[in-house]
Amino acid sequence: MTAPALVAEGVTVEARGRQILRDVSFRLEHGERVALIGPNGAGKSTLLRVLAGILRPAAGRVLLDDAPITSLERSDVARRLAVVPQQTNLPFSMRVEEVVALGRLPHEAALRGARPSDRAAVAAAIDRVGVGHLLGRDARELSLGERQLVLLALAVAQEAPVLLLDEPTVHLDLRHQVEAMELLGDLNERDGTALVAVLHDLGLAAHFFPRLVVMDHGRIVADGPPAEVLTDERIREVFGVEPALVRLAATLGPS
Repeated sequence: MTAPALVAEGVTVEARGRQILRDVSFRLEHGERVALIGPNGAGKSTLLRVLAGILRPAAGRVLLDDAPITSLERSDVARRLAVVPQQTNLPFSMRVEEVVALGRLPHEAALRGARPSDRAAVAAAIDRVGVGHLLGRDARELSLGERQLVLLALAVAQEAPVLLLDEPTVHLDLRHQVEAMELLGDLNERDGTALVAVLHDLGLAAHFFPRLVVMDHGRIVADGPPAEVLTDERIREVFGVEPALVRLAATLGPS
């Protein structure tokens, strides 16, 4: 039996005397596509950081391909798992193509630099995400939406079997939101990439993700297909809005 791609077991995270996550367990199978949804402060981004090995929990553990993520070298983690953060600050000037090429660092041989296969992977990622028109520009001078797409291209170039994304559409206009979601679907279905994305837009989440995990007050309160998870009662209880508003948002999504 194949081990799951990523597992969190009984994870608890504390900060300033407050529990951000409380005994959270989560399992991602190879080839799955999952959206983490919930109100602000529910713990979604914190769980994503724990899954990525960026944040060490006070209790519990994370397994990447059945190995404790804390036992793996960061380069080994990077070959297996890519992360697209919500925001990032570049410490110095870098052209767009140089940022995307960072995705190949886990694959490059020490002291030998980029190989033809690495350069091909970077070019393919730039083309696939559609950021070729940004080549040559300083990534620090891009709009937040453009920078988000460049970071997505970096993750695509990384070619990791697991991809974690923290609100990948937050800075994008409607057209680019849909295109980004379609790209994630293609990565999942055609390449077999396992995905976990934090999303606030329930319409996009329900339309593009077959499994939704609802978080509230640091716990997972529902996990399953959109039709089972987004019940009227749960939408009112967790999100504090009328279900009709969510249904309308979903119907306005792509057909």
